[in-house]
Amino acid sequence: MEKSDRLGADPLSYPLKVGSRTIIVIPVRNNSDILRDTIIHALNAHDRVMVVDDGSTDGSAEHIRGLEVTLIRHPEHIGKGGAIQTAAKKAQRMGMTHIVIMDPGAMYELNDIRRFISLSEEDADAFVVGTRNFRNNDLPRSAHLSRIFSNFWLRLQTSQSLGDAGCTFRTYPLAVLEKLRLSKKSALFETEVLPRAAWAGIRLREADISAGHLPARPERGCFRSFGDIFLLVLLNVMLAMRAIAPLPHRKIADSKDMPGEKISVLRPIRSLKTLLTENITPGQLAAAGVLGVFLGTLPLIACHTLIILFAAGFFRLNKVAAVSASQLCMPPMVPALCIETGYFMRHGRFLTEFSVNTLGYQASERLCEWLIGSLLLAPVLAAGVGAIIYLTATFIKKRNLETQILKPPRF
Repeated sequence: MEKSDRLGADPLSYPLKVGSRTIIVIPVRNNSDILRDTIIHALNAHDRVMVVDDGSTDGSAEHIRGLEVTLIRHPEHIGKGGAIQTAAKKAQRMGMTHIVIMDPGAMYELNDIRRFISLSEEDADAFVVGTRNFRNNDLPRSAHLSRIFSNFWLRLQTSQSLGDAGCTFRTYPLAVLEKLRLSKKSALFETEVLPRAAWAGIRLREADISAGHLPARPERGCFRSFGDIFLLVLLNVMLAMRAIAPLPHRKIADSKDMPGEKISVLRPIRSLKTLLTENITPGQLAAAGVLGVFLGTLPLIACHTLIILFAAGFFRLNKVAAVSASQLCMPPMVPALCIETGYFMRHGRFLTEFSVNTLGYQASERLCEWLIGSLLLAPVLAAGVGAIIYLTATFIKKRNLETQILKPPRF
């Protein structure tokens, strides 16, 4: 899946089905002053609410007496991810199929909450993530930064886009959550779970939250120190590296795999035929080739493939085609052309002396000339290769269609 499914807000209320097997989960820790109001608000939307007290020391549980909720207590603080996993296990024992996560103080519109619950009945295996209304001035600056940060990393890791990947208002299908291999118990759980679900073939859907995130007090961030931010960045980097590692991801749902036949620039026609059988259009193949050749021309020494894989994933282009096209730029031909071009632009003449002095002691100057020359040649070479790939792929696809039409049917 290349794009997520956005579900807009409906002005009408969402009536819940009788016997709904979804439960709202509110993980709390020292939120006694806002907890009761949040629970009452959740109960107005749905009659099944679970509270997980993650080692609170302010007597949070005492503030919800008299409310019809399921209460779970952790004797010690283990983190929001651990609280969600505890709630998931309890919900399964209760016969539930989905959990909707709400933070204390998140006073979403009742219509939004009911819509989330209704979606679990429509698409049982999908993860649903809220998209907050960022035109709402009550949202803190940290929420805007979190949105940009989370959206960027999710797209880099999965090639999928969400409007607000950092939103914590989510629906988790319990059958899927149980099968995912998750290592984080802290608030990093919410960062880890989305890419791993996408790799497993699970659909990521999003639903607009018309009221936004309206905490009853100033928002308490999950990541308050430099150490927490460092761990968040480190986790995202590790997930991004895992995304491009040549190891298959464990699948839960069916998904389209990459072509199994080897792709090589030594067999361009056969490679294009193989890629075209994967429902890739000639334009998409050409775009992947342009990206591969453009980045392959630049002096990205020892990291060409890594950067091409990241870039192809971010722009949702075929990684195999991009990396294969970049092999056209392997030394010595293209780097030598770039160096000669850069040398000519700097000195008005071509480099004709190839010695230890010019290629060894003056290596930094050659690298500079490689960069200068590549900035001129990269767009030209990329456009040329892209045009060739597009024309060739279009011809092959047209010929394949004609062959299928003329081929007599079998009886």
